[in-house]
Amino acid sequence: MTKLEHLEKQKEWENRINLYRASGRSVKQWCMANNVKPGRLWYWLRKFKSGNDAPLMQSNQWLSVEVRDYPPRENALLLRVGEVCIELKSGFDPSLLTQVVRTLLTLC
Repeated sequence: MTKLEHLEKQKEWENRINLYRASGRSVKQWCMANNVKPGRLWYWLRKFKSGNDAPLMQSNQWLSVEVRDYPPRENALLLRVGEVCIELKSGFDPSLLTQVVRTLLTLC
């Protein structure tokens, strides 16, 4: 397998994993609905989690940021990704935010 083929397969599985996570379904339910063997999904979930093949979305990208005046909120930040608005309060989980934004970027 060439490096390009490997990167394409990795990107394909990254998208599948994002869709699986966003679905809210169990592995078995999602795999049946998407004609994927559960063992393959588990393999790629472990592979990305272990860091052997970090998700491709970690490349540097510029995102546009629009600053607007909103009524002040106590210790909160309003983040918009596409049509979605996320309110972050102090003490939020950065890794959860990263997963949510990656999923939104693939869906939007």
